[in-house]
Amino acid sequence: MSRTVSSWILSSARSSIVLQGKGRWYSIRIPNRNKVKWKLVFSKTCPYPAGSCSLDRTFSLPKAFRHTSTEEEHFSFQLSPAQINDILRAGELSHKTLDLNGKNASSVLRFESNQLASNSPIEDRRSAATCLRTAGMMFGVFDGHAGAACAQAVSERLLHYIAVSLMSRQSLEEIELAVEAMKPVRPILQWHRHPSDVGYQEITSQYFENLRVYWQHLLDLDTELGFSLEEAMICAFKRLDSDISLEVQAPQENELMRNIALQVAFSGATACVAHIDGVHLHVANTGDCRAVLGVREEDGTWSTLPLTRDHNAYDEFEIRRLKREHPRSEEKTLFVNDRLLGILMPSRAFGDVQLKWSKELQHSILENSCDVEALNIYQYVPPNYHTPPYLTAEPEVTYHKLRSKDKFLVIASDGLWEMLSNEKVVKLVAGHLTELSVQKPPLTFKKPVNLGYMHNLLLQRKSKGLASLDRNIATHLIRHAIGSNEYGEVDPEKLAAMLTLPEDLARMYRDDITVTVVYFNSETIEDYYRNH
Repeated sequence: MSRTVSSWILSSARSSIVLQGKGRWYSIRIPNRNKVKWKLVFSKTCPYPAGSCSLDRTFSLPKAFRHTSTEEEHFSFQLSPAQINDILRAGELSHKTLDLNGKNASSVLRFESNQLASNSPIEDRRSAATCLRTAGMMFGVFDGHAGAACAQAVSERLLHYIAVSLMSRQSLEEIELAVEAMKPVRPILQWHRHPSDVGYQEITSQYFENLRVYWQHLLDLDTELGFSLEEAMICAFKRLDSDISLEVQAPQENELMRNIALQVAFSGATACVAHIDGVHLHVANTGDCRAVLGVREEDGTWSTLPLTRDHNAYDEFEIRRLKREHPRSEEKTLFVNDRLLGILMPSRAFGDVQLKWSKELQHSILENSCDVEALNIYQYVPPNYHTPPYLTAEPEVTYHKLRSKDKFLVIASDGLWEMLSNEKVVKLVAGHLTELSVQKPPLTFKKPVNLGYMHNLLLQRKSKGLASLDRNIATHLIRHAIGSNEYGEVDPEKLAAMLTLPEDLARMYRDDITVTVVYFNSETIEDYYRNH
């Protein structure tokens, strides 16, 4: 490990303010405080014993590689290339879509995804599924804050709510009759999951019952036309957030389920979901995850087409929206230090009932709950909290009709976009595509062959980058996000340092990163336009 990189890490550690919280130490670096979404951060170990409910089950960095001290003599940044790859590739997920004849007839050719934790455990989640009762595929990225509970619940439930919103009245009646008769219900979604992407098994039945109440509500609407896709996504987002709020208010005898409902409602999550059906792409976004299209122009150059806006204090539309929704007397206190009410970075999110409920409701729920501090829940009412709700989960939905030049879609949590620009991400994916399309040329020898000649030939082949380091493009992006130097090249020493940062330092330099890249089938898209 070079002295330069280690000195950079250690000097940063020593310029931090170290606070003692309940159950854990925190280092908060003043220049980078805006990277932490919640300004007030508390931590407590999970109240459930081993083998019971776990709120954070996705991959986190193996403890063997993480440091817990910022003292110089305790630092060791030595990771072998194999260890680095093991860490970076642990969350890899990929899937290629095929029809029954083995030929891809979908506009989605394949997708590749990965995650890397900064928080311990990771607070990001992801989802991918094929719709079985309606057409299309869905992909979601969910960025949790104040814990992973809300992101976990939303990742399990939101795609079901969208799918139900899109189903015909006949299909809804069929599944309702099946449930009433206690007959098996055909699946609504086919999930594409990583082995670590597990859910709340203990509360699945309650989630299903609340989903049933939602489709009963849709049947009661008595409309034959149903929702447009945009309407379906908006309705699903809002209904799920409402259910999260109501579930924690409902009487609950089961203490475990009660505790999960509390943690889900009092933590939060932003969400970005893409629905792709043929050439029709809809992206629903709440918060500061982001979706970007990679477009290959006719002259071979690449361009970037953003499909979302970051909902935060830097967006003029969000500022104007919130000012319209609250009295003029609150204009100067809506955003303080670029945070909603001085607390939260994103201005739209699921959960976070502290910024949605009245003071009286918050007090009532927490007062009647057992040992909420053990669940990492603290009652805090910010100053100038007069006219809630200040936060909404209503998404902005963007429609885009795919063209043959639209090659891929990148959906990622803000941990990626803090490190790499839209343009840089598209450039990296495009370069990776080009690299994979180049076949490894056989080694051709000129006689006589000597050792020096062979060594030079191998060096030339390596320098041309004909062998891709990462087969999974999401891993490739994460590697560049945390390991790139000022020249845009991956620095192995910086990469090792960023992967071995102590838990109390890691969050100062990088957030959890979740990336899903969806590749489009240009031939299928071209066929659509030929046939239409």
